[in-house]
Amino acid sequence: MSRHVAIVTDSTAYLPQGTMERHGITAVPLTVVLGDRALEEGTEISTRSLAQALQKRRPVTTSRPSPQVFAEHYRKVAESGATGIVSLHLSAELSGTYDAAVMAAREAPVPVHVVDTGMIAMALGFCALAAAEAAETGGTVDEAVMAAEKRAAGTSAYFYVDTLDYLRRGGRIGAAQALLGSALAVKPLLKLVGGRIEPLEKVRTASKAIARLEEIAADRAGSAPVDIAVHHLSAPDRASALADRLRVRVTGLVDLHVSEVGAVIGAHTGPGLLGVVVSPR
Repeated sequence: MSRHVAIVTDSTAYLPQGTMERHGITAVPLTVVLGDRALEEGTEISTRSLAQALQKRRPVTTSRPSPQVFAEHYRKVAESGATGIVSLHLSAELSGTYDAAVMAAREAPVPVHVVDTGMIAMALGFCALAAAEAAETGGTVDEAVMAAEKRAAGTSAYFYVDTLDYLRRGGRIGAAQALLGSALAVKPLLKLVGGRIEPLEKVRTASKAIARLEEIAADRAGSAPVDIAVHHLSAPDRASALADRLRVRVTGLVDLHVSEVGAVIGAHTGPGLLGVVVSPR
């Protein structure tokens, strides 16, 4: 990077490690609290351990990084030669991560522009990639921010969950509260709207819900160049099959990522999650 604008995100972007290294992206870890143990996402707790804990109904909560953790990452990035930092994070409607980054940015040794992308998972990851690509071509901090915000504005995220119970327990479903009661007997489809998780449709069976998720994602993708991510938790076969069908249906597909979500998102969705992120180029 000629001007060395550095890109920082958080662990909920779920970018592949090789991709982060290739683009010089730093991810600040969120924390999962399992019983009385606080564990960093991505390094100290596996999704398998999380799924087992959830299935046993052990108490699981999540926590944002502290401002001090952000400050340490900003310091290291500055020491590596960055003259400016773009710090992109999951929706402030879902986490206090953005607020912690803002507090740390005030004391950073170089200018830091913190962005609430309103996104989660690879919807956030695609924003970080857009910012990194802008920086790599000599873009300024403002140009990298604009690239990320433009990508966020066009990106959609849809989710299937086996039950709303985990989202209800974590207080993360917002208006989806309206689905409680009768909804617990159906298979809900959800969408990220304005940084919040909102109800999209109610479908009677898992197979019909997944078919509908595929249809919605393919319709949203259209025929223009588009990147897609398929996420899951403890459902690799479902995710792989869905990705294969989308490869056939989406004629403008550029990149398709298939990955298991980390412990932070998994703690609020539960095993069986399928998610599709559609991000036009």
